[in-house]
Amino acid sequence: LLNVLKGDMSLVGPRPDIELFVNELDKEVPAYSYRLMVKPGLTGWAQVMYKYSSTKDEFIEKLRYDLYYIKNMSMMLDLLILLKTVRIVLLSKGH
Repeated sequence: LLNVLKGDMSLVGPRPDIELFVNELDKEVPAYSYRLMVKPGLTGWAQVMYKYSSTKDEFIEKLRYDLYYIKNMSMMLDLLILLKTVRIVLLSKGH
């Protein structure tokens, strides 16, 4: 939250990836660089719509959600993501 207040992150946006996969994905998936064009967020479309990612294939699938968010960024989508995040946290309905 401190990073959001400092302006380094936003509330909503693609979550930072594990360093292990960043260099590999950047080389293998041409669209990966688009993900880096927006500030990372505390929560995002991939977090509320997809499960936790631990393999490279899952990270690639999660990237599709992040790219959808970037393409469709809006206040309404951010509000929807924030509401889904609150619901998941309060009801413990994470993936």
